[in-house]
Amino acid sequence: MTVNALDRLSGAFSVLNTNARPEAGVFISALTSAVSRFSITTPARQSAFLAQCAHESAGFSRFAENLNYSAAGLAATWPGRFRGADEQPNALALAYQRRPAVIANHVYANRMGNGDEESGDGWRFRGRGLLQITGRGMYQRCGEALGLPLLEQPDLLLQPEQAVLSAAWFWKSNGLNALADAGNFEAITRRINGGLNGLAERKALWLKAREALE
Repeated sequence: MTVNALDRLSGAFSVLNTNARPEAGVFISALTSAVSRFSITTPARQSAFLAQCAHESAGFSRFAENLNYSAAGLAATWPGRFRGADEQPNALALAYQRRPAVIANHVYANRMGNGDEESGDGWRFRGRGLLQITGRGMYQRCGEALGLPLLEQPDLLLQPEQAVLSAAWFWKSNGLNALADAGNFEAITRRINGGLNGLAERKALWLKAREALE
């Protein structure tokens, strides 16, 4: 990466690093390595990548999924599980509210390579890293790609360097470079989020990153 390209990448990160994390230097070093390793090398790719990472991590301040839901939050997020016929939180939502591990083990059971609710895999392999690597299967694939023992040490993705690398791995392995080249930001959002939650904020961050990378 040229000096000018590195300066622009650093500038874009600084614009989106709204919480002024003290690890900014670590992030820049990790970003430099990750974008080269996973071919996130053009302004179009880097701006989309940084914007999505900034949104998912609350301005590079949160590296783990927040599952501390209220009953109302559970009903809104998983209505099929936690909303009653009266459109209000059901008994399960009232029993599980504000119990993050219990919630994770329930909603992620028997999915994404996880075991059943009693296995604890839902909580053990909850979303971590800048783009929320989630589920035993994805932790295994990511760990193999990065040479990290993520099944044994999932909290490695809470470290800034590994949080960035895991996000870049997810980005490339899910074909997001091609979508960034095409400017298809909504399709990128769907692949990361499963829907279009937070799209307005994601687009605002994308614009800021594009301006910084010009």
